[in-house]
Amino acid sequence: MMVIRRKVGEAICIDGNIRVVIHEIQNGRVVRFGIEAPEDIAVHRLEVYEQIQQENKAAVAGDTLAWLKQGG
Repeated sequence: MMVIRRKVGEAICIDGNIRVVIHEIQNGRVVRFGIEAPEDIAVHRLEVYEQIQQENKAAVAGDTLAWLKQGG
């Protein structure tokens, strides 16, 4: 994992086509940032990504009904 410091207005570049731009820092703890990426690259919060992965695994296993009953 890379840990870096950025100020408001500064950015990092990932693989030449993804930019993460710092927009605001509140109370020195909460950071608002924007992500600029090509449309063909999915960008999700981690918890959303994990939910999508669980749904995909259930669909492949043919167990979607059981997953839905669990509160999926």
